[in-house]
Amino acid sequence: METITWHDFEKVELRAGTIIQILDFPEARKPAYKVQVDFGPLGLKWSSAQITKHYTKEELVGRQIIGAVNFPKKQIATFMSEFLVTGFADENGDIVLSAIDKPVPNGQKLI
Repeated sequence: METITWHDFEKVELRAGTIIQILDFPEARKPAYKVQVDFGPLGLKWSSAQITKHYTKEELVGRQIIGAVNFPKKQIATFMSEFLVTGFADENGDIVLSAIDKPVPNGQKLI
């Protein structure tokens, strides 16, 4: 594992946001949803998230997540992903979302 400095860590914009819309993403190579998140002062952003194994669309709307918002946009099939949804792989490689256990303002930076 490479050691980084505090300055390196501060470059990553990990922000809290609330999921406001989930759409199916049948064009994706691996099962995924299109996720729209409200990042408060940073606005609404879309991402592709391979979280279909552990979450239904209905249970995701209204949930706060942690997103890395300062990566460049990335084309995934016919879709432009604007941020990275964060999570951890379980024992089968399926993604479990990083959790915020109490509400915080949308757009709040992880410190």
